[in-house]
Parts: sequence; structure tokens; C-alpha cells
Amino acid sequence: MSRYERHIFICINERPADNPKGCCLLKGSAEIRERFKMRLKELGLNKRVRANTAGCLDACATGPTVVIYPEAVWYQGVSAADVEEIIQKHVVGGEVVERLLMPASAAGPKVFPPLSAPAGKR
Repeated sequence: MSRYERHIFICINERPADNPKGCCLLKGSAEIRERFKMRLKELGLNKRVRANTAGCLDACATGPTVVIYPEAVWYQGVSAADVEEIIQKHVVGGEVVERLLMPASAAGPKVFPPLSAPAGKR
């Protein structure tokens, strides 16, 4: 059995500012990663859900990119302000945040087994 129920990968790839593919790091992905880590810990979910730094996910043009496994759901254009919604709807509630869904992931499942936050942590 896996140590974590879900893994959240946040692209922290860095390219030169003039690179036509774009760069998730320059679009704020480091702050997004820190916000995920902080909120998961505050909610008592950090022992069940891991927020990881990812190298290039080859989607920086539409980044910052966030991928959640085991569902393999890819989110694009994520901002630090979106982190709470992703945690509450997807990680805790098991529902995809449709407005952030990367088109290649649109054909995948839309509902997943929810995680229940420890009592008093929501």
C-alpha cells in the first residue's frame, strides 16, 4: 500500500523569460506549491496527500501546471488563489475543478473517492 493516497505535482520548471514554451516558475508555481503544502498541513491532510515539486511536465505554455495522482488529472493556469478550491473540491470532495482542467484530461473520470478531513480541520 502506498504511503500517500494522492500526490499533487506542481511544475517548478524554469526557462528563460523569452522562451516561447513559457515557464511555470515565472508564473508563480513556487508560491502555489508552498500554498498547497501549507494548507494540506493546516487541514491535517499532509500525511495522506503529498504536494511535490515537479520538473518539466511539458505544459508550461498553459501553466502553471498541477497534476493530481492517482487520478491523473491535469490542471492548467493554476494560481495561488485556486489552491483552496482544488483542495476542497478535488482532494477532499473528489470532484474535478472543471474550469482549470487541461483539455487533454477532459475525457477522464469526473468524480473520485472523496477524502474526509480530520474532524475540526475543515
